[in-house]
Amino acid sequence: MIDNKNKYAQLIKKEAIRLGFSSCGISEADFLETEAPRLEKWLLSNMHGQMTYMENHFDKRLDPRLLVPGAKSVVSLTLNYYPSELQEENSFKISKYAYGEDYHHVIKDKLKELLYFIQTEIGEVDGRVFVDSAPVLDKAWAGKSGLGWVGKNNNLISKQAGSFFFIAELILDLELETDGATTDHCGTCTRCIDACPTNAIENAYIVNGSKCISYFTIELKDEIPEEFAGKFDDWMFGCDVCQDVCPWNRFAKPHNEPRFIPNNQLITQDKKEWKELTKETFNEIFKKSAVKRTKYEGLLRNIQFLTD
Repeated sequence: MIDNKNKYAQLIKKEAIRLGFSSCGISEADFLETEAPRLEKWLLSNMHGQMTYMENHFDKRLDPRLLVPGAKSVVSLTLNYYPSELQEENSFKISKYAYGEDYHHVIKDKLKELLYFIQTEIGEVDGRVFVDSAPVLDKAWAGKSGLGWVGKNNNLISKQAGSFFFIAELILDLELETDGATTDHCGTCTRCIDACPTNAIENAYIVNGSKCISYFTIELKDEIPEEFAGKFDDWMFGCDVCQDVCPWNRFAKPHNEPRFIPNNQLITQDKKEWKELTKETFNEIFKKSAVKRTKYEGLLRNIQFLTD
């Protein structure tokens, strides 16, 4: 059985890389003991703002066996999204993860292929795929699986690749050889804390989600509070500041996923063109994009906030 655990783990990792994932690590499906008090404190401090869905399924967030009965292993995967070309300088900015097609669809397709491969090659294996849309603490599992450490900006950081990647999981009722966690390599660096335009990183490893530009431009449905006027650094959808300044991202290399290639207009539009954005152009540029989450009206609200 020990041989099989190792053999199957290697088989899954090899196929994950073939499918285009950047890295793959495995941990035992167990209760996340260290994360439980942290999550509770974060929620009680109301750092999730209007993201009330974060309060739901508290137990499931901490124990994958409640999501997949009989779960034995959590297979964590990363997928690079760092673009080969960036937006023009004189533009309102969009977070790099939203340049191309909505990552939920891209990754889910790859995960389903991986699960099918496992069931075909190994046999009767029950499992579920997760891409940031269910109560799973992605970064905690990826950290336990050795894919990186959770940095002071609360992003998962890899020594080899930085942090411009998505995280996803397969939770399986199959026992696999596990990987150990890696160590923290943030050291005394505080660049992300110092650079955050809205001071959302209140302390090392503590990010107040309700003060984050990503929260204001994507999650918040009300008007953006006036106290943050002039502090958005031209971000109209999401924010990459804490990643852009992270020294580890000097190792970020452009992705090779065709579905993440952006519409050319997204790259070339300047501020004047964004201000004059029509619904038709919005639908064209963001046809299958995650930017659709904020809707045309939401993006206009964000642009208006940046220009007032």
